[in-house]
Amino acid sequence: MKFRTLQRHFRESLKSLSRNGWMSFASISAVTVTLILVGIFALVMMNLNHIADNIENDVEIRVLIDIINDPKEMKAAEDKLMKQVERLPEVAEVKYSSKEDELKILIENYGEDFSLYEQSNPLRNVLYVKAKDPEQTADLAKKIDKLDHTYDVIYGEEKVENLFNFLNTGRNIGLVLILGLLFTAIFLIYNTIRITIVARKDEIEIMKLVGATSSFVRIPFLFEGLWLGVLGSILPMIVVSVVYYNVYNKLTPKIQGNMLQLLEVTPLVYEVNLIVLALGIFIGVWGSFMSVRKFLRVY
Repeated sequence: MKFRTLQRHFRESLKSLSRNGWMSFASISAVTVTLILVGIFALVMMNLNHIADNIENDVEIRVLIDIINDPKEMKAAEDKLMKQVERLPEVAEVKYSSKEDELKILIENYGEDFSLYEQSNPLRNVLYVKAKDPEQTADLAKKIDKLDHTYDVIYGEEKVENLFNFLNTGRNIGLVLILGLLFTAIFLIYNTIRITIVARKDEIEIMKLVGATSSFVRIPFLFEGLWLGVLGSILPMIVVSVVYYNVYNKLTPKIQGNMLQLLEVTPLVYEVNLIVLALGIFIGVWGSFMSVRKFLRVY
């Protein structure tokens, strides 16, 4: 196709937007409202997924080590156990914590009353183990429990399994909801654009009757769909950016220091805005393509 012809299609698509002002406005409004919902829902789902990942990654296995009276034997047993744990393929990280460190943590968390145990510390040395895949925690704990010099292996058992089941269910429900919203958005926008093109079927038939090729007729409508998608994406991108910026600034100071951390404004807002823009363009072009196709046959 010649560049001059492409320029002509480009100009015709812009003129068509102004000539069919109310129908164009209706299409842009449908795109705008739907993409605002999609954008906000995407922000919510991405943050929920981030929080779920943080909760999963916070799951640890506490390995209480046997007490051996001989300090040298005790040290050798701990070193051997730590090396055995580190060699397990499911292990991502192992940290050693002495019983003195454990007592300090106990005092910090539960008060100075536990400082009475500083002279006669009843606690045990501990290994903190994290699995590469948090869902492997239960199986990994069972493997570690079979190793020598482990007094007890603590990981929450049923609570951890229930937590992972809950998080997976939440992710699946969220995925179904966002797919449902996307299909609803595509259906609504497609039908709005289709009404716009149906109202101009006489124009399409006349162009076909005078010898215009299908591509010559179709391309201006595809450009028009592109503009509808772009224009309909502008307000949703602004709303997504402003809403998330304000929510992030208000909530972050209140939840500082725990695992319920929101994703940073950037690059999240850029990513969601790019999705919104791409979705708007895709739906606009696809809706125009599908709607104009049935009118390209003149009998």
